[in-house]
Amino acid sequence: MANKAEIQAFLLAEFPQSKVVVESVGSGAATVKHPVGQAELRPGGTVAGPVMMTVADVALYVAILGEIGIVPLTVTTNLNINFLRKPAATAAIVGVCKLIKLGKSLAVGEVALYSEGSSDMVAHVVGTYSIPRAR
Repeated sequence: MANKAEIQAFLLAEFPQSKVVVESVGSGAATVKHPVGQAELRPGGTVAGPVMMTVADVALYVAILGEIGIVPLTVTTNLNINFLRKPAATAAIVGVCKLIKLGKSLAVGEVALYSEGSSDMVAHVVGTYSIPRAR
């Protein structure tokens, strides 16, 4: 198992380009947040899809690492996203992840994405990660 501080330090070291911040992690769940500014917007004044996919992917990764420890080569094998409504262009994107299954080689989880301050889900994501065998 890894705690919030360990995971945030790992993400900062290995993914310095990422703006995602770990809000909480534990009990097969994680919450992360990505600030939104002009760089995250697409034409039409909405948050770009790749930004929302990033938030979901990181939320899954964080939830899994919280359970198995820092295993860097745990990788995404599938990510399915349903965009539900236009997110606010002035609010951070918050990803709330809950793991559905955590096995020895695969993990499956779902992520609800929100504009910070709103209870209306902007996207729903289901993802699968491959966990490498211990060597």
